[in-house]
Amino acid sequence: MTTIRLENLVKRFGDFTALKTMDLEIRDGEFMALLGPSGCGKSTTMNMIAGMEDPSGGRILFDGRDMNGVPMGKRGVGFVFQNYAIFTHMTVRQNLAYGPKMRGMSRSEIDRRVKNIADFLQLTPLLDQKSAKLSVNILQRLAIGRSAIVEPAIFLLDEPLSNVDAAFRAVMRTELKHLQKQFRQTMVYVTHDQLEAMTMADRIAVMDHGVLQQVGTPLEVYNNPANIFVAKFIGAPGMNLIAGELAETDRGLAVDLGAWGVSPPLPDDLAAAARAAGSRAVQYGFRPEEATLAAEGQGLRARVTFVERIGARTIVHVESGQPAKIVAGNDVGFSVGDVVSIVPAPQAVRLFDAASTAAIRGG
Repeated sequence: MTTIRLENLVKRFGDFTALKTMDLEIRDGEFMALLGPSGCGKSTTMNMIAGMEDPSGGRILFDGRDMNGVPMGKRGVGFVFQNYAIFTHMTVRQNLAYGPKMRGMSRSEIDRRVKNIADFLQLTPLLDQKSAKLSVNILQRLAIGRSAIVEPAIFLLDEPLSNVDAAFRAVMRTELKHLQKQFRQTMVYVTHDQLEAMTMADRIAVMDHGVLQQVGTPLEVYNNPANIFVAKFIGAPGMNLIAGELAETDRGLAVDLGAWGVSPPLPDDLAAAARAAGSRAVQYGFRPEEATLAAEGQGLRARVTFVERIGARTIVHVESGQPAKIVAGNDVGFSVGDVVSIVPAPQAVRLFDAASTAAIRGG
């Protein structure tokens, strides 16, 4: 296993800066997801770790060893791409055996490894089939197996499940996590799909426009987003954010949300932090699944604009000058046009400075 450290890492392509001064430590044996929208710099970061791109500034260290000038073939990394790289004229067995053979392993060791990885990835019945005849799902599984079979200390995966169907993605999320634990590898996984990151990663590095926004466990980035971008990007749906101003009430500090009304009093620790921040203009945030929805009464007021039924849950779209979403059960009784009352769970409320977009954190 290997620790990866990125120090002041920068990448420019001409006048365009793809990655801006990134500092990140990926721990020995950790599953780290680089998560963000297209063009945020995550694949560029991975390419530099692999040795496919040279940094414009900063350093990449493996266990303290500077990788500057070390070619990809000598870095001890395995790489799986979004578009599988398979020799289609070869059988599944020949594809799996290719890497160990190129490394000069004995026939008995190659056979042992092929058997183990084929069994693990459920490829054993297909070992003697030509790869050209396989489905996209199986080809991507084969691509993962061909990289994993050489047991690299570092395993890099760049959107490997983007081209496969939803059911297969769910299976492979579990298998990849088991694969990493079995070989005790340091794994870096690039994705724009937060579900993949949240379900597999030990920690997530959230990126946007070449800037690292937040690093934390899935629960940390979900429960305590560092800024408005992370709050909106993480979650399905993302966090509700309503513009307002801090307001002192007879029950304590609250937020005046305009047409929505005045929020319930903020928890004491959050109120203290908001007062200390010194800015009145804020974004009032709460997760769609962390609020109750009822007929008109005590709470924030809004009108239902759309009811989205998704199996066991329903997403109720509401608006009162600004839109929001509430996650409810499948027995929700509201229809388009109904006026409803929304009460966010007090400890689930988050505040963000309207100017800087940074989170205002309680104690």
